[in-house]
Amino acid sequence: MPIIRVALNIPVDTLFDYQSDDASESDIGFRVCVPFGKKRVTGIIFAVTAATQISPGKLKSAYCIYREIKPLSSTLLDLFLFCSHYYHHPLGMVSINSLPARLRNNKPVNLKPSQSEQQYSLTMIGRQLDLRDIPVRQRIARRLLIEFQQATVLTGQQIKQISPRSHKILGQWQQMGWLAVTPVISPVSMTVSSSHKTIPTPMLTAEQDAAINTIKAHLKQFDIWLLQGVTGSGKTEVYLHVIDAALSHQKQALILVPEISLTPQLENIFRTRFPAASLVSLHSSLNDTERLLGWLQAQRGEAQIILGTRLAVFTPLPALGLIIVDEEHDSSFKQQDGLRYSARDLAVFRARQMNIPVILGSATPSLESYYNALSGRYRSVRLQSRAIKNAALPAIQCIDVRRHKTQEGLSQPLIEAIQHCLDEKHQSLVFINRRGYAPVLLCKSCGWTAVCQRCSSRLVVHLRAKKLCCHHCGYEGQVPRSCLRCGNQDIAPFGQGTQRVEESLAHYFPDARILRIDRDSTRRKHAWKEILQAVHEQQVDILVGTQLLAKGHDFPNLSVVAILNADNSLYSTDFRATERLFAQLIQVSGRAGRAHVSGHVLIQTEFPDHPLYRALQAHNYDGWAQNLLAERKIAAFPPFVYQALLCAEAHNRQLTLDFLTHAAKLATPSKGITLFDPVPAQMPRLRGLERAHLLIQSASRKHLQAFLSNWCIKISTLQNQKVRWILDVDPLEF
Repeated sequence: MPIIRVALNIPVDTLFDYQSDDASESDIGFRVCVPFGKKRVTGIIFAVTAATQISPGKLKSAYCIYREIKPLSSTLLDLFLFCSHYYHHPLGMVSINSLPARLRNNKPVNLKPSQSEQQYSLTMIGRQLDLRDIPVRQRIARRLLIEFQQATVLTGQQIKQISPRSHKILGQWQQMGWLAVTPVISPVSMTVSSSHKTIPTPMLTAEQDAAINTIKAHLKQFDIWLLQGVTGSGKTEVYLHVIDAALSHQKQALILVPEISLTPQLENIFRTRFPAASLVSLHSSLNDTERLLGWLQAQRGEAQIILGTRLAVFTPLPALGLIIVDEEHDSSFKQQDGLRYSARDLAVFRARQMNIPVILGSATPSLESYYNALSGRYRSVRLQSRAIKNAALPAIQCIDVRRHKTQEGLSQPLIEAIQHCLDEKHQSLVFINRRGYAPVLLCKSCGWTAVCQRCSSRLVVHLRAKKLCCHHCGYEGQVPRSCLRCGNQDIAPFGQGTQRVEESLAHYFPDARILRIDRDSTRRKHAWKEILQAVHEQQVDILVGTQLLAKGHDFPNLSVVAILNADNSLYSTDFRATERLFAQLIQVSGRAGRAHVSGHVLIQTEFPDHPLYRALQAHNYDGWAQNLLAERKIAAFPPFVYQALLCAEAHNRQLTLDFLTHAAKLATPSKGITLFDPVPAQMPRLRGLERAHLLIQSASRKHLQAFLSNWCIKISTLQNQKVRWILDVDPLEF
């Protein structure tokens, strides 16, 4: 009887054997339902053999193999295997958690008509309608009729793009016999509605043209391209031309972005430029069915362009011909819990696996990528000037707040610059990377501050909601009326967040239209699309926001960028802090002056002569990066060494430190491997658990991996159910 070897979503790094009467090698990659203990669980078949080491009396039978969709390809299974080996994470947990949520259930895929993609078309009666039959005030209905008359057939996704409120009108039209609905159980290729009007292709700069031709000449082979371009240099245009070349060869293109907020803008650009191509977006804002439909469409090769965040790197793509990682330096590409993978690094592995190019794009590459380009491991293409004619990089001015005292967090030069911007009918952006009203609730009598009982952090004041919130564990509580330590009623918010800055701006500019953009204001599903539309339609004068605004957005009428509280990361214990700060400030500064308005950036700081600000004012990323590389080489930090963290958490700190100490004693002394002493994490307490870690370092990635493989087996023998541990390879957070 055939034996199937199955990966299960449990923290044991092995395959489990089951017998199955009708299994064959063609079933490799299918999901399967099997017994495990007293439960039924879903796994993935990795092998089918004729023999097993399990005794016949203990060998269990699989319940059923789900064959209703295509199996996972051998290349995707190889990706799971690599990911499991490199990050030292159980294969089953890697494999199952990479799937859409609906494929993790013990059920076959059976999309009901109400859950599937639907096609809508006008009936014979509906085709006789005239636009004059619909009142002028019914704008959505009139627009729908125009779309149907031009496109004949529209999908539910296309109608949702016209207006999220269209469903009510569709129901009325069905009842009146105007509309026919055809459910499509399997995803179909979708074309773009005529609402995405085709716009002329911009004229390329000489730098763009050279970059495109260079990459296109190597489209049929594996290469890692570092596309380093200043903000506004037209990196997206380079992407579009290379994607077009891939599509012309009937290949799929995978584009990874660090934030969900970037997908609406890019999706609109792609749909406009490639109206005949099928595009799917994959990100966490989609519901389970939407994500499954997009995943299936990609797996069947029906989607040519796949746009997604971190998890999309695991999408099955049978005709993959190009991978693009936009803003490759962004730490959001690194998963920080569970399987701690880097989507950027896995994208490089997939490109090598498929023998295709991967483009890593950034104005401020990570030092690892920058070093790889300098050393010749990556191929480098550069865009050193802005794409729009006469559009210059913004002038950057540091405002010394020791001389220019702030009122409500804003200095006089900054207020004057925003006022001038308003007078010129241009937009301005005020950047502060802290949401909420204030980061601290302080007692002025005894110095008490409101802290989270579950985390090593202060509670943030959200004044409008009248709540204290922890931005780490999600705790929410009421703002107390008096100090919890001394009873004094003179307690007040201290410091600034986006809500307080918004309040201050409203005080200084009462007639200005101010829009706050942070995670609190963008929780709704279509919030980002509405925000971007408002900005582009000049319905906003002043934007206030966090790092969500710093990444990749194009605001043509934005002239002034004001940056508050930038000094916080200058003297951090994290060796990557200044690298991240420089990248963040370059990114947010780059929102200014991208079109035909001049850009001006003002940074409020107590250290205007700091080398970071000097390099920033000169737009000298290369000089700054080379200085950081020199420091890292002396200090033996990445990219000159390779690191891993053994992380432990428990309800008692001493338990974590003892566990790490015992783990270190199990390590076999190895040449070129350094183990550091266990220490508490930078945030020692998180979500009620005490955290500590142990750093392992080597100048050789090969030696580090060999050491970790041997060590993990020994650590697994430690019997301590009160401590949870995980290995973080190439860590970004300590």
